[in-house]
Amino acid sequence: MKSKTKGLPHIYALVFIFMVIMALLTWVLPSGQYTRKDVTIGSSTKSVPVDGTYAQMDKIGEDGKDVRQGLFGLFVAPTEGVQKSADVVAFVLIVGGAFQIINSTGAIMTGMKAIVRKLGKFNILVIPISMILFGLGGTTFGMAEELLPFYMIFIPLLFSMGYDSMTTFLVVFLGSSVGVMASTVNPFSVIIAQGIAGIVGNPQLGFRCVQFIILEALAILFTVLYARRVKKNPESSITFATDMEWKKELVEQDAGKTDGTMTNRQKLVIVIFTVCFIIIIYNLVVNGWYMDEMCAVFLMMGIFSGIAGGLSMNEMACEFVNGMKDFVYAGLIIGISRGILCIAENGMIIDTILYSLVSVLRSVPLWFYTTAMYLVEVVFSIFVPTTSGVAALTMPVLAPLTEFLGFNPEGAVTCYQYACKLTLMLSPAAPVTVAGIAMCRLTFQQWWKTIWKFVLLMLAVTIGFAIISSRLPM
Repeated sequence: MKSKTKGLPHIYALVFIFMVIMALLTWVLPSGQYTRKDVTIGSSTKSVPVDGTYAQMDKIGEDGKDVRQGLFGLFVAPTEGVQKSADVVAFVLIVGGAFQIINSTGAIMTGMKAIVRKLGKFNILVIPISMILFGLGGTTFGMAEELLPFYMIFIPLLFSMGYDSMTTFLVVFLGSSVGVMASTVNPFSVIIAQGIAGIVGNPQLGFRCVQFIILEALAILFTVLYARRVKKNPESSITFATDMEWKKELVEQDAGKTDGTMTNRQKLVIVIFTVCFIIIIYNLVVNGWYMDEMCAVFLMMGIFSGIAGGLSMNEMACEFVNGMKDFVYAGLIIGISRGILCIAENGMIIDTILYSLVSVLRSVPLWFYTTAMYLVEVVFSIFVPTTSGVAALTMPVLAPLTEFLGFNPEGAVTCYQYACKLTLMLSPAAPVTVAGIAMCRLTFQQWWKTIWKFVLLMLAVTIGFAIISSRLPM
C-alpha cells in the first residue's frame, strides 16, 4: 500500500540503530568493572557492584579477546538477545496462540458487545475502571508482559465504542506503567531496590500509596480526555487511517461467528477464561509465578476453551498457529531489543557509565542533588532497559551515597523507580513498550506525539515526590 512514510524509522530499524550506537560506544568509552557481590532479595539473588572498586581494563584481554563490538558482534547481538529473552518470547507466542483459539469461539467478542450494550451512554466508564485494575497490577506485582493478551481484548472493545487504537494503548499500557512507576509493593521495582539498598521493610509505604493514587488519577484523566476527543471527532485520531483498515479486518474475522447472543458454549468459555486469569493473578502475587507457570495456564486456557467452544483438535491446532503469527512481530522485537543490552555487556561499558555518572553526582550542589540523581537514573535506564537491572546496578552505589550526604536513602529508591519507568515508557530499547506498540500497530512517532505533554507533567510531579522522599525523616 504505502511505499513511503515520513517520520521515525520502523521499530525494528529503530532498535537496530540503537544497537549500532551501543556498538560504537564500546569503542569510545573505556571498558571497566566493579567488584561484585551477591545479594539475596526474597527468593532471588542479584549480583551488585561494590562502591569504590571500579577499575578500568584493557579492551584486549590477556586471552587476546577484544571486547569492542564490531560488525560481527553487532549481528550476533539480536540472536543473543532472543536467547536471553527466550522465556518471554515463548510466553508471547503461546499467549498469542491460546487467545486465537479463544477468539475463534466468538465468546470474547460476544461478551464485549454485551458489555457495551449494558453500559449504554456510560460506556466510557470502561476506561477508568480498567486503568485502575491495570494500575493495581503494576503497583503490586509489576504487570508487564502479562499485558499483551489484553491488547487483543481491548482493541475490538474500544473500537466498538468509537475510540481508536491509541486509546487501547493508553488504557492498557499507561494504566499499568503508571502503576509500576508508582510502585508500592512491587517486588521487581521498589522492593528489590530497597533490599539492595539495605532498607528494612517499606518505611514510606503510606506516602507511596498517596503517590499511586495521584499519578493514576492523572493518567486516567489524560486518557479520558483523549478518548472523548477522538470519539467526538474520529478523524482527529492520530491513527485514523490504519484503524479503518484494522476495523475492516475485525469485521471480516467476526463475520458469522456471533449474532450478539451468547450461547451456553460461549458462556463456558468465558468462565474458563475468568478462572484461569484468577489463578494466574493469585499465584503471581502469592507464589511468585513467572513465565513458565503462566505459559502452562494460558495453554490450558486455550485448549479447554477450544473444547468448550466445540472446536476439533485440528481446528484448535490451526487457530493456535494463526494466533502465533500475529504475535511473532511483538515476540521477536522483545528479544531483539534485548540485544542492545547484550552489546553493552559484551563491551563491558555498563560499569563505566555507572562510575562516570556517580562521579558527576558526588560533585553537584546539595540543593540540586535529588534532581541530578533522578536525571542520572534516566540516563542509565536508556542503557539498561529493565527495572530490576537498573536497581541491581545503581542502588548499591546511589543509596549509600545519598545517606552519606544526609538525605533519606529512600529518596534514591524513589528516584530510581520513577526515572527508570518513565524512561522505559518512551524507549525503543524497552521490550514491553515496543511489544505493546507493535500489538497496537502504532509507531513511536505517534506514541511520542500523543504522550509528550503528559510525560512533562509526570517528570515535574515525580521529581517533586523524589525530593520529598529524600527529605523525610529516616
